[in-house]
Amino acid sequence: MDLHLQGKVIIVTGGMRGIGKGIVVELAKEGAIPVVINRSQILDEYRDEMNSLTDTWDFYSLDLNETDGIAPIVEETYKKYGHIDGIVNNAGANDNLDLESTGWREFEKSLHGNLTHYYELVHQAVPYLKESQGAVVNIGSKTAITGQGKTSAYAAAKGAILGLTREWAAALAKDNVRVNTIVVAEAWTPLYAKWIKTFGDEEAQKARLALIEDKIPLGKRMTRVEEIGALAAFLLSDRSSHTTGQWLFPDGGYVHLDRALS
Repeated sequence: MDLHLQGKVIIVTGGMRGIGKGIVVELAKEGAIPVVINRSQILDEYRDEMNSLTDTWDFYSLDLNETDGIAPIVEETYKKYGHIDGIVNNAGANDNLDLESTGWREFEKSLHGNLTHYYELVHQAVPYLKESQGAVVNIGSKTAITGQGKTSAYAAAKGAILGLTREWAAALAKDNVRVNTIVVAEAWTPLYAKWIKTFGDEEAQKARLALIEDKIPLGKRMTRVEEIGALAAFLLSDRSSHTTGQWLFPDGGYVHLDRALS
């Protein structure tokens, strides 16, 4: 299916690894122009891969905790291309700041790192999204729906993102700007692989992973970043032209189906 994304300018945060990279790669394959904002400096292998997919893309190195740095990137992007057609808010990390041991200052710092830049990027881009009748895709987390028991700050940020998705969809409906969230559950990313390694040797890691995958009803496997990328591309395209204010769960039924299914 042609998603009609050829030449569409899409800003993606945290787009060099994991879910963000999966989205950027899918957009490039569809002929869109990805504008990547990432905390780390660009890696040579990433540059080579992107150049093999598309001739037109941009990369900005910015720690999104330095939120005032977002506006100049948005303005430069608009000045360069004359339009901004989509935003993907993806950057962030589960910092496991729990209720009992996390003070309010740490809590607020975590909120800033996982939430504020979502708001600021859309805030700065909204005039251009109205102009293009574009779309926003937020990347959320199942922790906002299910809880996790050890990550109050992250869950709060992701819960706020769900609320902002509905609020922005309502605020921008009259402008034909669509806003949706992809709620990620158990997806195989470099960060997830790093977490699995904390469980011990290779056999212990395999055992822990098998325990998790056994609770995923569809296929007993992790969600692939390519699958999330494909859904994001669809939501950014006019093929989903009447979809807004939605929370979508590409998770093999992890959140909504009975995990006792066998």
